[in-house]
Amino acid sequence: MDMAGVIPGRGHWTAVVAVMVACTTVLTGTERAAAGGPPAPTAPVPRLDWRPCVPGGPFDCAEATVPLDHADPGGRTVELAVVRHRATGPGRRVGTLFFNPGGPGGPGTVQMPQIYGLFPREVRERFDIVSWDPRGVGSSTAVDCFATRQEATAWAESRPAGVPVGARQRADTFTAYRDLARRCARRDPELLRHVSTADSARDLDLLRQAVGEPRLTYLGISYGTFLGATYANLFPGKVRAMTLDSNVDARAYADGALGDAPLTTFLRLGSDRAAAAVLERFLTLCGSTSTTRCAFSAGGARATRAKFDELMRRLRTHPVGDWTYGRTAARVVNGLYVVDPGWTDVARALQRLWRGRTPEPAPRPAAPPVPHPDPYLGDEQAAAVLCAESPDPRDPGAYPGLEERAAARAGDAGRVWTWATAACTSWPAVAADRYSGPWNHPTAPLLLVGTRYDPATPYAGARALAGELADARLLTLDGYGHTALVNPSACVAAYESRYLIDGTLPPPGTTCHQDTAPFPAPTPTGAVATGGGALARTRS
Repeated sequence: MDMAGVIPGRGHWTAVVAVMVACTTVLTGTERAAAGGPPAPTAPVPRLDWRPCVPGGPFDCAEATVPLDHADPGGRTVELAVVRHRATGPGRRVGTLFFNPGGPGGPGTVQMPQIYGLFPREVRERFDIVSWDPRGVGSSTAVDCFATRQEATAWAESRPAGVPVGARQRADTFTAYRDLARRCARRDPELLRHVSTADSARDLDLLRQAVGEPRLTYLGISYGTFLGATYANLFPGKVRAMTLDSNVDARAYADGALGDAPLTTFLRLGSDRAAAAVLERFLTLCGSTSTTRCAFSAGGARATRAKFDELMRRLRTHPVGDWTYGRTAARVVNGLYVVDPGWTDVARALQRLWRGRTPEPAPRPAAPPVPHPDPYLGDEQAAAVLCAESPDPRDPGAYPGLEERAAARAGDAGRVWTWATAACTSWPAVAADRYSGPWNHPTAPLLLVGTRYDPATPYAGARALAGELADARLLTLDGYGHTALVNPSACVAAYESRYLIDGTLPPPGTTCHQDTAPFPAPTPTGAVATGGGALARTRS
């Protein structure tokens, strides 16, 4: 989840997330009808006037106008920025595949073009691939609580990076988030109440109609799996095929009244334990190889773990430049999302810190060919979704104790995931349209992909969601990282393609391997990398 995006840059769920201001029950249009009330009014289908995003470029752009409040389609509207890549196989097109890159807060108009080449070849050939910036995000009508970028930068610099250490930094963190909440409440309080996952699911159904599809074909990763599960249960008869990759446990995310909660969203999801397990594998595999492959290796798994622990203790009192303990812990957890080259890059950064040198800046992804390659993506955009719909602690005084509990079970990763929802202690809005189940409305069969060692959405969450949904098949990726899409497996790609094209599911119990193992040997000049990705096994 960011989850700061799922792809390097933005879109998992790392920096900000979830709590509510009051205990409020809101009936959706579907729930109103089920309760005997009239169904929600129908919103007009938006018109998409496609044009090349950049003259001569491969992507098309459009804007869609949708109601701010789907229960009031004649009222205020908001704009959605939409991007498309046409199917590349002439005469073989199946239809449109909608893609959500996670978050909340992941801008589809940026991230889909960045990772377009990672979609399975057959999927690119047979589908127009469409993504969008969800309401509140990026180039759509956005939650933006600052008058200028300079104000936003100044606010970001007013709080500690990553995990706050000590009473002073904790106080600075909560002061900053109170300030953010005041700014957001002043700027556009009405918008803050209408950026929920259910709102986005209703937008998605309008986009489906706008491209002329009778039923939805969808791929969602990370938080995008919660959006997909929400859509499938709000519009169960409108699902053609849906792949959910790196799954959020929907019940753990959404259950409970909005108000003070005993645990944060991510501690309920088990993101802390999951990240700790991946970090342990990172250090074990690093220590089991040479420094040529893993720069931080100390020549053995135990020695490398001890080296890491010593570095983190040292950084608590002696930062290296602006690389504090808190910033380093967050960088490590985020760096575990993408195995290649992410793990190698984390090892290099840790080794530089070990030697008392600041890490080299991470390379920025190439700007995609869209009109707004650098939209504003402030912390408040993720907070606006999570803090308004997922129960979290509202008392700042609860966080130090929660941090210590999480650290006892998950070490440094526990501290990182505890503070991911600190913005929610002050968040000023509650979602007007919030969906929290049930999750088992009958749909077409869905395909879930779960990675055994995922640092954000635990494999247990994929199993839990598969059990909640009415008809879901779980495909296991025996590997590492957050999402199979950005940690490729030819085996997973083959099963996904077959399912999305003709609805064929993998056999029950199917397990795949990744193409590239952690800390791969450098490819010699002139050599051809073959990769793995073969089917490992199936069981009945």
